[in-house]
Amino acid sequence: MSGPTVDPEKKPSTMGSRRRGRSVKVRAGSARGWRRRLFRFIVTMLVVLALIPAGLTLLYKVPFVHPLSTLMMRDLATLQGYDRRWTALDEMGTLIQHSVMMSEDGQFCAHDGIDWAALNLVINDALSGEKARGASTIPMQTVKNLYLWQGRSFVRKGLELPLAFYLDLVLSKRRILEIYLNIVEWGPNIYGAEAAAQHYFGRRASELTRRQAALLAVTLPNPLERNPARPSGGLNRLAANIEQRARKVGGYVGCLKP
Repeated sequence: MSGPTVDPEKKPSTMGSRRRGRSVKVRAGSARGWRRRLFRFIVTMLVVLALIPAGLTLLYKVPFVHPLSTLMMRDLATLQGYDRRWTALDEMGTLIQHSVMMSEDGQFCAHDGIDWAALNLVINDALSGEKARGASTIPMQTVKNLYLWQGRSFVRKGLELPLAFYLDLVLSKRRILEIYLNIVEWGPNIYGAEAAAQHYFGRRASELTRRQAALLAVTLPNPLERNPARPSGGLNRLAANIEQRARKVGGYVGCLKP
C-alpha cells in the first residue's frame, strides 16, 4: 500500500510563519508599551517631586508653620534627635540677623533669590580653571536645607536656582530669613540660632553680644568643624570683620523692617 501522494504544485503552508510573525509583532508592541508606561511613570514622578516643594513653600507662608530641614528629618529617622528651638524673627534680636546676612548674603534685600553678579563670577572662575568661590544666597541655602541634599554637585545647584527664585517670589524676605535662621545646621544635631546660642554661649539669641553673633555667623560655612565657643585665630579674625560690617548695615537690611 502506497502512502499519500504529495502534489508538487501545492505550496507549503505559511501558517507557522504567520504565527511567528504575529508573535514577534506582539513582543515588539509589548516592549514599546512597557517603555511608554515607564516614561509616563518617570514624568509623573518628576512632576510630583516638583509640586512638593511648590506646595510646601505656599504652606510655609503661614507664620505658625515651623518647617523641618532634610537634615532634621534624617536625625529623626536615625533616632538621633536634634535640638531646635523655633524663635520668631523679632524675638531673636537684630545682632544675629545682621551678622548672618553680612556673612552669608550681603545683597539679601536687593536680589530676587539669586545673586546673579556673584553667580557670573563663579561661572567665569570655573571656565578659567580657578578655584570656585561661594555664590549661594540665603534663599538658595534655605531651599537646599528644606528640599534638597547636602554636598556639592551641579545637579543640586541647578535645582537650587529655580527653587530659590520661587521661594523669594512667594515668601517675604522676613519670612525667608526667619525660616533659615531656624533650620540651618549649627553643629551636630543643633539647628537654628536659638539652639546654637544656648548650646555654645548659654544665653538666648537675643542676648548675644556682637562678637558672639559674629562668631555664630562665620561658623555656618562649616558648622561641623568650626566651634564658635572655642574659635581659632582665623575664625576670630573673620568674626571681627563681620562684626564691623554688621555695625554698618544701614540700607542693606531695609527689607527686614516689619
